[in-house]
Amino acid sequence: MQTLKTIIMNKSTVLFLLTAAMLFGSAPSIAQKGKPLYTAPLGVESYTYRKSFPISVERTLDTIKMVGFTEIEGGGGKMPAAEFKKLCDARGISIPATGGDYNQLVKSPDSLAEIAKILGAKYLMCAWIPHKGALTIDEAKKAVTDFNMIGKVMKKHGIIFCYHAHGYEFQPYEDGTLLDYIIKNTDPKYVSFEMDILWIQFGGGDPVGLMKKYGNRWKLMHLKDLRKGTPKDLSGGTSQDNDVPLGTGEIDIPNILKEAKKIGIKHYFIEDESAHVNTQVPQSIAYLKSLTE
Repeated sequence: MQTLKTIIMNKSTVLFLLTAAMLFGSAPSIAQKGKPLYTAPLGVESYTYRKSFPISVERTLDTIKMVGFTEIEGGGGKMPAAEFKKLCDARGISIPATGGDYNQLVKSPDSLAEIAKILGAKYLMCAWIPHKGALTIDEAKKAVTDFNMIGKVMKKHGIIFCYHAHGYEFQPYEDGTLLDYIIKNTDPKYVSFEMDILWIQFGGGDPVGLMKKYGNRWKLMHLKDLRKGTPKDLSGGTSQDNDVPLGTGEIDIPNILKEAKKIGIKHYFIEDESAHVNTQVPQSIAYLKSLTE
């Protein structure tokens, strides 16, 4: 198990890693001249630091600030929402989005909406539809009904509900997939979507094509990259070793960012599920900063 020292970086370590990433991690792009492609605030999904948050929320947020993030998606785990919000505010970190468990959202959407409001979040996302084996049309139909209900409650509270597609929704159905079914049958007034580009790619989807097809139904994005040659399936899960720094895998990050800009996505969250976040996250940030239009 990693120690506190290795999980939560000090300032000198952060600066060294960022410098090294800029010099070596994205050298071909850095040589280019032009207008920066990535102009949104730097955001991170809290799951990236899942090993360090339980040890020290304060020191983890210090690391997140030192790395350069100004937005976070998520909450403080067992820490009360108001306390977590206060710690983030003190470090200049905003919380535009948070998450909620599917069953909890079905059972008590109002209570999760209240937590989102305490955090100052405009969006609340759900990342998983409960299912056994391959996702079925019956499970997708239930999700559509539940999402429309949840989204209606969230709108009452001023919150935008998003479903985070996870790659298992690409089961063929009629003239498309179950993801197409879910998007087409949820009410745009109540249900939006978050694109995790790794899971979309892993499930066999086309991130750019889906943005062109459904436009501003996509409101949020998880930025991550998939190791080249990774075998793909509809499980919605793969080895954490297949989560690699942005720009080193098989995903077409530049064209995804260009299309995301066109459809108006404003919040992007780097999510690194690997065991090497201390080195990979700075490299991913350096890559984003190196991209030009």
